[in-house]
Amino acid sequence: MLPPLKAALTLLSLLQLISAAPSHLQQTLKEVTQWIRFNSGPQVPCNDTRVAQVPFTDPKLPEQDLLCQAEAALTKVTRCKDTYEPLISNLKLLHNKENCSLSDDNEIYLRHFLPALGNFTQGMFRRQGWAAQ
Repeated sequence: MLPPLKAALTLLSLLQLISAAPSHLQQTLKEVTQWIRFNSGPQVPCNDTRVAQVPFTDPKLPEQDLLCQAEAALTKVTRCKDTYEPLISNLKLLHNKENCSLSDDNEIYLRHFLPALGNFTQGMFRRQGWAAQ
């Protein structure tokens, strides 16, 4: 009788762990989306900075790779590093990769990059079945 009870408790603990993970991901993703919504537009410092273009619409690339590329592109913004540090930190939490490949061949202005990143993160919300708010 003891092994089934132990298995049931282990299963319950595992379910709690699994259910807690998406809420952390959801909260971090929500923070990224809200930061972008609040800070997008021509009034934000360094919006005229050019950054590497990330192919957010490429269906062949995993979300984790795209988040890593976005983080790498923003890390190269040096003039306003303090402004973008919260966003960079949250992107790091979302992808958990040490490094990723990012081509500097195509660049776009930061004022165009941020809305594209915002659309991508909102799409992640929809694919997960969460409300982006």
